[in-house]
Amino acid sequence: MSSLKSYLIGKPLKSSQIHHEKFSVINGLPVLSSDAISSVAYACEEILWVLVPIMGIGSFKYLGMVSLAIIALLCILVFSYRQTIESYPNGGGSYIVSRENLGVIPSLVAGASLTVDYVLTVAVSTTAGVAAITSAIPGLLDFKIELAVCIIILMAIGNLRGIRDSARFFSVPTYLFLFTAILMIVVGLYKYFILGIEPAQTVVLSNQIGDLTILLFLKAFSAGCTALTGLEAVSDGVPNFKAPATKHAKQVLYLLFGIVVILFGGMSLLASVYHAAPSLDKTVISQIAEQVFGQNTFLFFLMQIATTLILTMAANTAFSDFPLLLSFIARDGYAPRQFAQRGSRLSFSNGIILLSIAASILVVIFRGENHYLLPLYAVGVFVSFTLSQSGMVMKWIRSKQAGWRHKAFINGFGALITLGTAIIISVNKFIHGAWVVFILVPVGVIIMKRINRHYKKVAEQLSLDNNYFPEFNKNEARRFIVPVASLNEAVIKTISYAKCLSKDITAFHISIDDEVTEKLKAKWEKYDMGIPLVIKKSEYRDVVEPLVNFINSDEFCTREDDIVTVVVPQFTSEKWWGNILHNQTAIFLKRSLLKNKNIATITVPFIIKDYKKR
Repeated sequence: MSSLKSYLIGKPLKSSQIHHEKFSVINGLPVLSSDAISSVAYACEEILWVLVPIMGIGSFKYLGMVSLAIIALLCILVFSYRQTIESYPNGGGSYIVSRENLGVIPSLVAGASLTVDYVLTVAVSTTAGVAAITSAIPGLLDFKIELAVCIIILMAIGNLRGIRDSARFFSVPTYLFLFTAILMIVVGLYKYFILGIEPAQTVVLSNQIGDLTILLFLKAFSAGCTALTGLEAVSDGVPNFKAPATKHAKQVLYLLFGIVVILFGGMSLLASVYHAAPSLDKTVISQIAEQVFGQNTFLFFLMQIATTLILTMAANTAFSDFPLLLSFIARDGYAPRQFAQRGSRLSFSNGIILLSIAASILVVIFRGENHYLLPLYAVGVFVSFTLSQSGMVMKWIRSKQAGWRHKAFINGFGALITLGTAIIISVNKFIHGAWVVFILVPVGVIIMKRINRHYKKVAEQLSLDNNYFPEFNKNEARRFIVPVASLNEAVIKTISYAKCLSKDITAFHISIDDEVTEKLKAKWEKYDMGIPLVIKKSEYRDVVEPLVNFINSDEFCTREDDIVTVVVPQFTSEKWWGNILHNQTAIFLKRSLLKNKNIATITVPFIIKDYKKR
């Protein structure tokens, strides 16, 4: 298993090598922006799905207006997250901003919302990628769940290899999509505006042109806001950048802003001039690629492949940011401490594993269907946007730095817009599955509060602030018990070890088979073990209760505060499969005895060596 782990994720790295595992701008951009960039591939289509059924061909008249409103919101969010990066260089994004400025509950809501969103990002992205694969190869349709889970596992392994290796591996698909998408925009606009080539009508639309109502505009606006998902990632992942981390994170944020504006704006413009409308057979981006590059050409297929890869790789943003977010929550005591520890490759491996398991479970529950998962998507991220913006407003009001009124106004306006967007998305998608998010987020907050309550109880009971120092009694912990099932080399080794620690040793045998007990008594007398053997009958074949009852009985203990040490022999095989062949009673016994405050346990291993080495 150690060799397999080393082969899959690489050899362990030293803690001192952490600075070599940081992102540069070139590597950080594709890793932390793949979610936002991939959203561009379907954001324009989501807007048209709202407008086209009602406005027909008139939808293209207002597509640009909706797109400009989304780009304006993007500007506000980029400004806000630039301030977040500067103010919180240790990362954490919405969670840290909310904790510092709004309090515990808002920060937990932000953390739970982002947790749900990151899990959904992985599930939605992988199922979207699999949908593109099965569209090209229909024979794989029956295996879409297995394909999605395999992709999640492969991405988990890639991220477990560490920050630097994952960046190298996952950068290629993102840059491939960037290259092909920008090329398609340039060529498409050149053919239409310079060469004057009129596009062919690919989808028949009605000619009605209605007025764009406020309600319809807001609905289309909220649908297109999927282009903004993933923007949180850069502010969350500041600690993963090379020094100066703040400078590099802001550079990536600016580049991401420029890329989203170019791609989203360009796609919207191309969809308008080429009249690409959403359909169940062809996506908007594939219709545009078909007209720009020509059907069945190399560049057309390259665009399709790049789109499939970027939709799948969007999950990598979640794999980069979710473990880091969980480490912040764990350090504050609201998640298990294990999530704050780095693994052998200096990544937060426990968070990566948890994310892959949770996303795989979602894929199985929703049968690998992307359209079942999409209604749950984007609600959590806009809740976190709102909390982050509101937190920054409170920060400016309290600090009253130079220009704080201007900054507070921008953040306050952004908070209102993102709150409105979150409400619209929630209302529109509630009955289609978004109600699940409104259950998961409060449940997540409750779980985090209970975890924190447990850690506080542990700290309170372990604290020495009450100046109570228990006195050591040299007579305590001198009584030893060795559980004996039969007399063999492992038991003799255990008894010999116990004799080195104490002269007060008792062997204890639980009789569940009279024949075995008689053989033990005969051997005990034959080898003259020199310590008493106590035998207790167990009619119900229980091992733990008779032992605990004997330890607590007046027959054995004379004082209530005596600490009794149970020395347990344990078989361990050199081969992993050898341990399966033993009943592992020692492990079960130790776990059960740990619940008793006056019983200590010591394990004496007996290694079962491979026959060829003996």
